[in-house]
This record gives sequence, structure tokens and C-alpha cells, in this order.
Amino acid sequence: MVDEILPKRTQLLQELFEQVPSGVGKGGITKLSKEELLELLEKGSEWSLQNGYGTKEDLLATEESGRMRQADPKMVSERALARGKPQLGTLGAGNHFLEIQKVAEIYDEEAADILGLEAGKVTVMIHCGSRGLGHQIATDYIEHMERKYGYSHLPDRELVNAPLNSELGQRYFKAMCAGMNYAFANRQMIVHWVRQSFEKVMGSAEGMKQVYDVCHNIAKIEDHKIDGETKKICVHRKGATRAYGPGHEDMPERYRTIGQPVLIPGSMGTASYVLLGTKKAEELSFSSSAHGAGRELSRAAAIRQFRGETVARELLAQGIEVKAASWKGIAEEAVPSYKDIDEVIKTTVNAGIGKAVAKLKPIGVVKG
Repeated sequence: MVDEILPKRTQLLQELFEQVPSGVGKGGITKLSKEELLELLEKGSEWSLQNGYGTKEDLLATEESGRMRQADPKMVSERALARGKPQLGTLGAGNHFLEIQKVAEIYDEEAADILGLEAGKVTVMIHCGSRGLGHQIATDYIEHMERKYGYSHLPDRELVNAPLNSELGQRYFKAMCAGMNYAFANRQMIVHWVRQSFEKVMGSAEGMKQVYDVCHNIAKIEDHKIDGETKKICVHRKGATRAYGPGHEDMPERYRTIGQPVLIPGSMGTASYVLLGTKKAEELSFSSSAHGAGRELSRAAAIRQFRGETVARELLAQGIEVKAASWKGIAEEAVPSYKDIDEVIKTTVNAGIGKAVAKLKPIGVVKG
């Protein structure tokens, strides 16, 4: 419970900061050979489990059980492999974070009970992805597509694309799936070190069960109804998350009665939310929901407007302690840099593409 955490919050944040490296280019604790990395890119969270990180129950509470089987590590460049090799088990910078939160409000008692959420309990939310490896995969294939198809007709060069069924399109998709597997494994290892940190500082990590691990920058092949006919399509989710409604067979069995958990984080000083996907989301948005509030200010504008030291001091006055790799990282993520998360949730719920279950408020934040 939150009252047990607060007296040791500073010590806990320090331990998490040491166990889970954060920041631009930060190297991880685990050192991989190239062969190990290629195996990880194929197996995802299964690799983490086989190497002593996480539990079988974690994989059951992960989208795709933590493994994209379309992945082909051979489609990933040597440069991407070089960037990913030292970064496993790291948060990264930007809006990535590790946040200790308290369950502040429950909106659906039955669903919250199934998810393991209870008012006053402590949760840990982890937001990170495939690090430099995923970024390099995107950079590599954008360059390949520019050379093959050009981009002069597009408003932004990064909108360049290739037909999915083309040779280049298939190479990119298989490389992207390998990147997703890296992200799954990365988060699984961070979960392991979070448990270790709680056990060291609090004396126990008993009861720390994974609620859900969901992707938010992906393209996936899914079945959806279009004009009354079920079709297999490629759904692009950029800054979005899957939101299947109740009964979908691609969800963990224990969640099929309520719908897929949808995690929507706020910024350091605002609440995050746990929602559930809905049948209406299947009809309106290809089973997709927002993944966060979205930025109001660019990072450059935020740095001009805010000082990290001042932001951290103001957050502490609100009961939120921040541990970060740099003051600049805190300034970039100041609360006014983002849209109002409460309004985002209200709009999502009113549109029927998400059902609110719980509101989570931060008490401690580790930032890159």
C-alpha cells in the first residue's frame, strides 16, 4: 500500500535508477553477444524468460504473449544491431519513464478486481520500447524506400512507404517485428529489476504481478470488419494502442470477459489511466485507442520555457519525487508540455472506444 512506500520512496527511486539505466544512449546491465541478440530478436519475451527474467504469468499478460512470430532478425542491419546490443534493459530518454503510482480512483470494481487493481495500492508503470535498435530500423528502411519510391510528392519525407506485399515492404515488416520483440524483452527485463529493487528496499516483491504489456508504435496484420465483410488488413498504430473489446480470442484468457487493458500514461505530474477496449472501438477505430495525452509544446519550446530544477521542486511540493539523468530531461517533460490527460480520457470514454477502470497518480518518477 502507498503508506508503506512513502517513507522509503527516495531510497526506492535511487535503487530503481541504478538498476534500470535511463537516458540517451545509456548502456544496459546485460551484455549480449551478437548471437544472443539475434535469438532475442526472434523470441522476444520468451528469451527473457529463458534467461531468468520474468515469469510465465508475465508472458500471459503481454500482447502477442511477448513474441511477434513474423520477426526475421536477418532483416535488421548491422548498425541497428550495434545500437541495440548494449541497450537491453534500459528506459531511454524523452517521454520514457518508470513511475511509482498509487491507485487513486476505481471506476469499475469488477474489472479492477480482475486486473488486480485496488484503491490505495501501489502500481509501477513502465514506458519504453526498442531503443536505438528500433529507431535505426526505421531510419534504415525510410532510406531504402526513399531510394526506391521517392518522397517529393509527400508533405513529409518520413511518410514514405512501400506496398506491404512488395519485397521491400515485407523486409521492413519483418524487421519491425524483430524490433517489437526487442521491446517486449526490454520491458520484461525492466520488470524483473523493478521486482528486485522492491525486494531489496521494501523487503518483499510478493504480489507484484504484471497487469499488461501493450505496444504503441507498430503495424500489425489483423482481421477487421469493413462494410460488413471480415478482411485481413495492416493496422498502423503510431502513438496508439490496441483496444480489443470483450471476447476477442487474441487476448489473454483471463481478460476476455472484460476487454483488453489499455494503458494511457499522463506526464510526470498528472494521472495515468487504465481503460478497457470495447466492441465499439472495433467498429470505429480498428480496435485502437490513444496511447497518451500527446504533446502541446515541442521539446525545444519546453526547454526554453521551463527549468528542470524548478519543475522537480514544484512536483515535490505536490508529493511527487523525481529522479532523472538530467535537468534537461525534466524540463522537456514538464506538465504544460502535454495536453490535458483528463480531457483525453473523457473524450475517449465518451466516444465509446475505451471504458475507464482506474485512475493512477504518480508518487515517484524515474526519467531519462
